[in-house]
Amino acid sequence: MKATGVVVEYNPFHYGHAYHVRQAKTHTSSDVAIAVMSGSFLQRGEPAIVSKWARTKMALQNGVDIVCELPYIYAVQKAETFANGAVSILDALKCRSLFSEARMGTLKHLSEQRTLGMKKEEIDLFTKAKVKEGLSYPAASAAAFQKIIDPKHLLDLSKPNNILGFHYVKAILERSPHIEPFTSQRIASGYHDQELPKHQKIASATSIRKALKENGSFETVASYLPEASLKQLHDYYSSYGLLHTQEDYFSFLKHVFHTMDTAELEGIYEIEEGIEHRMQKAITHASTYEEYLSLVKTKRYTWTRLQRMNTHLLMRVKKTVMHELLKEKHAPYIRLLGMSKKGQQYLSLVKKELDVPLVSKLSSFSHPALDLDIRASRVFSLPISEPMQTKLTEAEFKTSPIRYDEETGLFQSR
Repeated sequence: MKATGVVVEYNPFHYGHAYHVRQAKTHTSSDVAIAVMSGSFLQRGEPAIVSKWARTKMALQNGVDIVCELPYIYAVQKAETFANGAVSILDALKCRSLFSEARMGTLKHLSEQRTLGMKKEEIDLFTKAKVKEGLSYPAASAAAFQKIIDPKHLLDLSKPNNILGFHYVKAILERSPHIEPFTSQRIASGYHDQELPKHQKIASATSIRKALKENGSFETVASYLPEASLKQLHDYYSSYGLLHTQEDYFSFLKHVFHTMDTAELEGIYEIEEGIEHRMQKAITHASTYEEYLSLVKTKRYTWTRLQRMNTHLLMRVKKTVMHELLKEKHAPYIRLLGMSKKGQQYLSLVKKELDVPLVSKLSSFSHPALDLDIRASRVFSLPISEPMQTKLTEAEFKTSPIRYDEETGLFQSR
């Protein structure tokens, strides 16, 4: 059996994602699609709208065959670290290809020419120099790429999917050259589109979340989501009383600032260059998370970078811990969240070849990085009222990988 990989957040899973999964299997002639999915917190430092278990069910009901969790140490990170972690997991699972959304053909061409491999050191040095000059990391990467790579190979690195695509190929060249990168043109709505489209079914996840937050009605987004996704959102809200947003964590973030001194703040991952003083001042004047971020934001510190910092603060992740964990060049484990029958068949075939532990039960495996995943789930549950908060945190230990029978459309109990 042949597997292709996709790196996702499914926040939530919409019709564009369903199209992407179909394209991934078709264009790579693969039997199964493996999704490496962020867990409780996402690459931009935001909480997922619903739990990873609900999003796993959405994925399995819409064509994904295996869902694995992207560990926190990779998930809430800049694009390069995010991509390295995801590619490492797909490599361990014996994927032959990675299918991403970027400008059609560009990344494939770059890979074939080994352009990135030849220019890697030069690109890295130029990027670091630009960051020191005050540019944000994404802007510095774009400047390096435009300066060093031949213009005919240029990617528009202002687009998030192109930034990630660039780093997927870079990671493949450096660590997994047998994985073939494929790209698909993003159709319809763009990643950052804020408004729901009027004449099509494919909307951005951003616009769907915004509509849910502002209107509080599932009917508003019903035509933009597969039935399974809509049901999982509705069931989650019915059970836990909310769809998670950054604002839900603002009081907990204030608690962190009120209970940590400056020296402790300096030790948190990604807090640097005295930004903690600006954050401390802002938190005392802001009454909402959005107001707080707007007071802290500068040209150098983008909204996304600050969101990641604040998530690390909520998690109390120390620099020393994260730096030590990131020394490993490969993912230390694969956390299996769910699989279809076809996905189960694939895992049965490759399981003996895996050189990384495949984790189905937390009781059978331990690792400092997995401890952070568990902590992330606990922090994620904080805005939920009891007793459901405890129920969700217990799910981290009690939930076995979700099994889905694509023929009957039913989830299987064990």
